[in-house]
Amino acid sequence: MKTIGLIGGMSWESTVTYYQVINETVKEKLGGLHSAKILLYSVDFAEIEEYQSQGEWKKSAEVLASAAQNLEKAGADFIIICTNTMHKVAPDIQKKISIPIVHIAEATASVLQSRGIRKVALLGTKYTMTQDFYKNKITETGIEVVIPDDDGVKLVNDVIYNELCLGILKDDSKAKFVTIISDLQKRGAEGVILGCTEIGLLIGQADVSLPVFDTTLIHAQKAALLATE
Repeated sequence: MKTIGLIGGMSWESTVTYYQVINETVKEKLGGLHSAKILLYSVDFAEIEEYQSQGEWKKSAEVLASAAQNLEKAGADFIIICTNTMHKVAPDIQKKISIPIVHIAEATASVLQSRGIRKVALLGTKYTMTQDFYKNKITETGIEVVIPDDDGVKLVNDVIYNELCLGILKDDSKAKFVTIISDLQKRGAEGVILGCTEIGLLIGQADVSLPVFDTTLIHAQKAALLATE
C-alpha cells in the first residue's frame, strides 16, 4: 500500500472528513482490519487565510511547499492538498517536490465526465469561483462552468469563512445555498460542484435535486484508490 501525504488544517473540520473517507474506502476495498497509511501535516489556517486575504499567494505557497517537502522526506508517495482554494499554488508546490500532487479539480472533472455532465455549477470561496486556476481544469475537459452572481459569490464566501471553517452550521445558510443552487439549475446547470472542502458539511444530495459532486469525497476516495492500486 502506498503512503498518502495529506496537507490539512484548511480547515481542520474538512480534514477530519478526508481522514475518515480515506480509511473507509480502504477498508471497503481491502476488507478486514485494513486502514490507510497516512502522513498528515496540518497547518495553522489563520496564517494561510491571512496570506489569502492579502493576496500573498507566494507566501502561502512557501508554507505548503515546506509541508509537502516534509511529507516527502517522511515517506509519502503522493500529496493530497485538503482544500480547493490552495490548489491555486499547486504548480508552485509541485516544483519543490519529486512526488506527484493529486489535483482536486482534475479528480472532480473525471467524475463529471463519467456522469455525462456538460454544464456544471461551481460553489466555493470567491477565489475558486472567480479565478481561472480551478475552473480551467474543468473547462479543459469540455464542461461549461457557471457561478452565482456577485451577491451569491459574496454570500457563499462569507458563509465558508465566517461559519463553516469555524464549525458553525446554520439552517438559514443552508436555505440560502439551496436557493443559489436552484437559480444555477435554472441557468442550465446539470450538476453542482461543492468546490470548497467545507461545503459538504452543510449541503448534501438530500438537500437538492441537482446531482451533487462533493470535492472532499471525490478527492479522498481518489487518494484511497491510488494508495491501494
